[in-house]
Amino acid sequence: MAEGASPFKHLRQDTGSSSVAAADSMLIFSKTAGFRHDSIAEGIMCFRELGAELGLKIIATEDASVFNSKNLSSVRVVIFLNTTGDILNAVEEAAFESYIRNGGAWLGVHAAADTEYEWEFYKGLVGAYFKSHPAIQPARINIEIKDHPSTRMLPGLWNRTDEWYTYTLSPRDDVTVLASLDEDSFSGGGMNGDHPIAWCHEYEGGRALYTGGGHTKESYREPKFRAHLKGSLEWLLTADASPDPDSTADPESTGSKGPAEKGPAVEVPTRTN
Repeated sequence: MAEGASPFKHLRQDTGSSSVAAADSMLIFSKTAGFRHDSIAEGIMCFRELGAELGLKIIATEDASVFNSKNLSSVRVVIFLNTTGDILNAVEEAAFESYIRNGGAWLGVHAAADTEYEWEFYKGLVGAYFKSHPAIQPARINIEIKDHPSTRMLPGLWNRTDEWYTYTLSPRDDVTVLASLDEDSFSGGGMNGDHPIAWCHEYEGGRALYTGGGHTKESYREPKFRAHLKGSLEWLLTADASPDPDSTADPESTGSKGPAEKGPAVEVPTRTN
C-alpha cells in the first residue's frame, strides 16, 4: 500500500453478495507491540475466507490510524487477531469506545487477551487478561452453551490441540461463558477448575465475543475451529447475548452479562514464547 493510502479507500465497493449491504465490512486488526504469533498470516487468510462467505468487505491492517469515527462507521465487526501490548493511542481508543457504544461488535482471538492492560474500557470488553500458559498440548473443551451460533456445530466435549491460556481471573460473573477447559485433561491449567476459554457479552451498548483458541497455524485450517469462528461472527452480526437457558448443562454456570467490574491494575506478564 502506498504511503498515506487508506485501507478503507475502496470500502464501499460492492462485494457481489446479496446477504449484506455493500458498505458492510469486517476489520481484521493484527498489530503487535509485544510477542508476535507466527500464525497471524494464517488467521488473516481464514478470516478473509469466512468474511467472504458472510458477504463482508474485508479490511486487514496493522495501521492503528484506521481507528477513527469515519472509518469505523462503515465497519460491522472489528477483530483483534492475536494483538499484543499497547496498540492504540488515546485518540484511537476513544474512537473505538465510541464505535462499541454505538452498537459496534468486537471479536477477540487468543492474544487479544494479552493486549492493552492499562485501558479500563478494554479490560471490561475482553473480560479477562492473559496470565500464563503451559506448552501446546491437547485438551478437552466443555461446551456450556450448546445452541449458540459459535458452538452449536461443536461436540459437547471437544478435543483439540492449542496453547491454552491461564487468565488473571475467571470472567464468569460478568459474561456468558460459552466453553470451558477441563483442567483434568491437560497439564498447567492454573485456574482451580473454573477455566473459561470462550465467552460473550453485551458491553457498553455493543457486543463482544472472545475465544482463547488460535495460537497455532493449524488452528485456522481446522474445520471445527473455523466453524466456531464463523459462528462467532454470525452472532456478532445478528444476535444478542441472551442464551437459551434450556441449552445449558448448568443454568447457574452461565453468569450474568454486562460491563465487568473494574479491579486493581493488572501486572503485565512477560512473554517468552
